[in-house]
Amino acid sequence: VTLRKPTGPKVRKLSIHVVTWNVASAAPPLDLNDLLQLNNQDLNLDICIIGLQEMNSGIINRLSDAAFEDPWSSFFMDVLSPLNLVKVSHVRMQGILLLVFAKYQHLPYIQILFTNSTPTGLFGYWGNKGGVNICLKVYGYYVSIINCHLPPHMSNNDQRLEHFDRILEMQNYERHNIPNILDHDLILWFGDMNFRIEDFGLHFVRESIKKQCYSHLWEKDQLSIAKKHDPLLREFQEGLLLFPPTYKFDRNSNNYDTSEKRRKPAWTDRILWRLKRQSRACSLTPRLPAPYFSLSLRSYVSHMIYRISDHKPVTGTFDLELKPLVSAPLIALMPENLWTMEDNLVVSYSSDPNFPSSPWDWIGLYKVGMRHINDYVSYVWVGDNQISFSDNLVYIDISAIPKTADQCLLCYFSNNLHSVVGISKPFQIPPRFFLKEDALGEAQPQL
Repeated sequence: VTLRKPTGPKVRKLSIHVVTWNVASAAPPLDLNDLLQLNNQDLNLDICIIGLQEMNSGIINRLSDAAFEDPWSSFFMDVLSPLNLVKVSHVRMQGILLLVFAKYQHLPYIQILFTNSTPTGLFGYWGNKGGVNICLKVYGYYVSIINCHLPPHMSNNDQRLEHFDRILEMQNYERHNIPNILDHDLILWFGDMNFRIEDFGLHFVRESIKKQCYSHLWEKDQLSIAKKHDPLLREFQEGLLLFPPTYKFDRNSNNYDTSEKRRKPAWTDRILWRLKRQSRACSLTPRLPAPYFSLSLRSYVSHMIYRISDHKPVTGTFDLELKPLVSAPLIALMPENLWTMEDNLVVSYSSDPNFPSSPWDWIGLYKVGMRHINDYVSYVWVGDNQISFSDNLVYIDISAIPKTADQCLLCYFSNNLHSVVGISKPFQIPPRFFLKEDALGEAQPQL
């Protein structure tokens, strides 16, 4: 049977890069190019998803991170913002952190539905183990992203599977008409899952790794075994484990554990995904779901060059092809109609008739290359600053904008939807909009 992509609105392809890394309380390394595939000329990322485990979560670090961005988040934002990737959302539970970045042009089509944390340590009361979740709508499709840290040790396999089920069960919300997580179009689930290699002794495992003969080890991998018997887990897909086990290494080396414990290597760090089950009219006549939604794995690798932890990071790069369910943003911002009133930039916008506006909505002015949504140069509350003769004009104070040649963006943030719902094309603020110092050093408006 030949399957054809549907005709009609153009199918959009998004490149998604997923990172999972147990960083063992270490600080960020100096170079993240390999981890984020920044040297890959063929990879033009649309979305970057990063999950860390065992971040330093001591009380001093937590207090500092509550007041400021944690060092890892700041580092990732510094590296990704020049690529026009903006931090969309994040959630943290003690040492477990999940970050989602997206190209700014996708922001009006990414709605943040909720974030959630599920502690499973200390009988469900402690967040050193468990999972964190960000639920999004991406071009109208439901996407759940879960970063987890499951119980360690060879003997705790049943407990790992129990926690897997508990984390999944706790992601179900019946508010805001959000469907059951198993009805979401895509679940991306990754983290330090701590599954081990059974039966084989330490010497056999290490020799197999040395010879790059992994097939025997796959047969005794606890996650692979569980997928054969658990109907729900079987629905999650994973790429082939063509890289060495990612745990446990001596720090600052590529040598497996040489301590007295001499722990057996294992693929503890994994990336799984699950697409929503699609009905079939007949088992003999498979058909594509309508509208079209497909995820394919481009690469699944570990990164041996990083030695700060006893784990090696793992990344998965995907191509997501979808037929958008949302074809236009809820708010259209029009920088081509900009004009000034003294030192204020006047912005024209229009809204979809069904847009749930709020007086707490705001429009922000940003430099292209912003790190996150709070990285505005100036902003205005829509409800407080509407110009009297029109409901679709607001003015933004530009007196604090540096007189540079940077390109700018306008973003409309919806308080009800907790998301950016409109974004302008990049534009240049004409020099005549800025203040110019006269001979006496006093600023005079130049209109």
